[in-house]
Amino acid sequence: MHGYLELIGIAVMAVGFAVRANPLLVVLIAGFATGLVSGMPPAAIVAEFGTLFVENRYMTLAVILMLPLIGMLERHGLQERAEQLIARQRAATAGRVLLLYSVVRQIAISLGIKVGDHAATVRPLVVPMAEAAAKRQLGAGTNAGDDRPLPDELSRSIRAHAAAADNVGNFFGEDIFIAMGAVLLMNGFFQSVGMTVSLWALAWWGIPTAVMAFLLMAWRARALDRHIAAHVVPVRRTDVPVSSR
Repeated sequence: MHGYLELIGIAVMAVGFAVRANPLLVVLIAGFATGLVSGMPPAAIVAEFGTLFVENRYMTLAVILMLPLIGMLERHGLQERAEQLIARQRAATAGRVLLLYSVVRQIAISLGIKVGDHAATVRPLVVPMAEAAAKRQLGAGTNAGDDRPLPDELSRSIRAHAAAADNVGNFFGEDIFIAMGAVLLMNGFFQSVGMTVSLWALAWWGIPTAVMAFLLMAWRARALDRHIAAHVVPVRRTDVPVSSR
């Protein structure tokens, strides 16, 4: 029972994310709860947080250095150019844009190539392109040239699907590449409990999961396009001449 009690941090995180609390606060509370039930004094828990932060500080360095570059590109019209590019594509829809990005993300990361993430690609490029495609979808049933902003509910849904497209492509694609941290972590866990599992076997059995994740993302993309189509208001023709009879 004591071993299961140490998993209380997972329950804290599940509840915290379900009620949409501050993610950093949720993680801190979950860490403290896990440490306390494991018998660690509060001072030792704080010291462990500090040690882990120092050891992993270089992981956030790339994001910190990238933010000024992305901000400068956005200031000089990056999002506007992305919207213009998609607006000229007749077959583009918000769902297809997100599905294509998720496929590229998954294939690239499965080959060990890091292409895009939330800060560098989703926010400045993928979201504007998906929203531009959604505007074009809505424009098919409204006045031509209508450049009104998307409804807030629809914009939030597209952005959530864009974040999901990146997560699905990244998390399930990286399980196929043997040098990724997730695969190495699983291999190390199996070795710690006395099980011999090769890295190639882990990567091989990651393929079915990646395929299922892709199919689920394709279904979500199709559902998003249907959701957008439900917002289209047909145009009533008012310029048809009326007969004098």
